[in-house]
Amino acid sequence: MKNFMLRVSFDNGETKDFDVKPYIRGNWYGELSNPTYFMSVFANGYTVEWANGQDICPDELYYNSTVVSM
Repeated sequence: MKNFMLRVSFDNGETKDFDVKPYIRGNWYGELSNPTYFMSVFANGYTVEWANGQDICPDELYYNSTVVSM
């Protein structure tokens, strides 16, 4: 999604939006500020990940996101 947001579908059928902007700082997550790199995100089976290894804890994704649909 635009504006450094992710739309994530969970195994329980919920779809939620997660704001990555608060994480984009420092050397490690700072790479996510590049929109092209940010859009290269992929699901690795348990969470979301980027090519250089940045990821977000599945619990963080679930509990700190906004419900879109159930």
